Amino acid sequence: MRSLIKNQALIQQGSFINGQFVSTNYHFEVTNPAKNVTLIQVAEVDAKQLNQAVESSSLAQKSWQNVPAQEKARILRRWLTLLEENHDDLATIMSLEQGKTLADAKAEIAYGNSFVEWFSEEAKRIYGDTVSAPAADKRITVIKQPVGVVGAITPWNFPNAMITRKAAAAFAAGCSFIVKPAAETPLSALAIAYLAQQAGLPDGLFNVVVGENAQVIGEVLTTHPLINKFTFTGSTRVGKLLTAQCANTVKRVSMELGGNAPFIVFDDADLEVAINALMANKFRNCGQTCISANRIYVHESVYQQFSQMLVERVSELKQGDGLEPTNNIGCLIHHQAAKHVHQLVAGAIEQGAKVQIGGLPTAPENAFYPPTVLTNVSHGDAITQAEIFGPVLALIAFDDDDTVLAQANDTDYGLACYFFTQQLKRVNRFSEQLDYGMVGINDAVISNAAAPFGGVKQSGYGREGSKYGLDDFLDVKYLCHGAL
Repeated sequence: MRSLIKNQALIQQGSFINGQFVSTNYHFEVTNPAKNVTLIQVAEVDAKQLNQAVESSSLAQKSWQNVPAQEKARILRRWLTLLEENHDDLATIMSLEQGKTLADAKAEIAYGNSFVEWFSEEAKRIYGDTVSAPAADKRITVIKQPVGVVGAITPWNFPNAMITRKAAAAFAAGCSFIVKPAAETPLSALAIAYLAQQAGLPDGLFNVVVGENAQVIGEVLTTHPLINKFTFTGSTRVGKLLTAQCANTVKRVSMELGGNAPFIVFDDADLEVAINALMANKFRNCGQTCISANRIYVHESVYQQFSQMLVERVSELKQGDGLEPTNNIGCLIHHQAAKHVHQLVAGAIEQGAKVQIGGLPTAPENAFYPPTVLTNVSHGDAITQAEIFGPVLALIAFDDDDTVLAQANDTDYGLACYFFTQQLKRVNRFSEQLDYGMVGINDAVISNAAAPFGGVKQSGYGREGSKYGLDDFLDVKYLCHGAL
């Protein structure tokens, strides 16, 4: 691994606490899923270190909140510069530990950097209000102040961007930030924390605690009285448990949870536009994204044409080791994930689905699962009710607008959805009546730093990115000035 990285300081093997990388007697392995080989061993954080992380975050935050916004912005800009200068190394580290292609990894680094850039600018735009008072001798003002120490747990599918999207907003707001990255992908988190320190972020403001014991670490981050807010990206099942744990200390909570995104192709859609969007949306990171198209509804009049065009495009994908630049789709996060996807496909076949391309006759023996297109799928089949989290497209035919609207909304999730049409009346109706936090209209690559990312229903609450992204890290304080 080290031979592939130019900046060796980016490779760290222990938690980053109060400005130092620390070790313990217990280590866990970080594995390259494409080759199923151990990359490195990393020290598991212990209870004493967890407490130090919280206490140092609390101390650092009290000073940081008083740093002028312009200075906060300058430090974030320096962090951005270092992230950009180490772009290739960061992408290589990510591809090694996560399995995505170098192209996908480089795109994620750029995406993650965009949030650092965005919030370096938003740090100077935290405004209050003056409100009309009820009497001549009173004045009412409203100010915004940092919520305090922020605890976070982030997933393995985007080990850089899911941290920068939260951390940059927290720092801009005047908060400190403690994050537990996924045990599968701790190296990316440790690398960006090192660069943040080099940029001048004060010791203790950015702590990274790594380990396989998610339950113990998560309990500290959700129950410690010095932590004021908790933010999580991951499954709905785990999100519910973590939200309940936050209740005893009444923490501010934001949750970005699971999805079951419908992708609707109407009879008047530009099929080439729709397929280009679907390919970009679905096969990025081997389908392991929470906003990935999960249920593909295609009007019956264009169903056959669309499926043929789609199979042709999917056949052009080349799958393999993410470090090979000629490969444009990598592997899943581990063997168990590939087996799970295979079980979903096998179940769909039992319910009548037809494999047009891809699939496997028996369970996979490694972390790879081929890009797969299923036709003859019906709404309500098991594969339409699960978040696939893999490179599988399930095509469902529909014949009228009311039916597909009801089917698209027939889920507990409400993160992202997509539809393709040229009819303005339909655009207006579906934009408003689809029960999702984000709607792509003739587009399925919708996430960017300027837009509010987040869902409704059991996909969570709170928004990340955009001008709204600071709100979850700020408290609103009302000041009443009397006897004036």
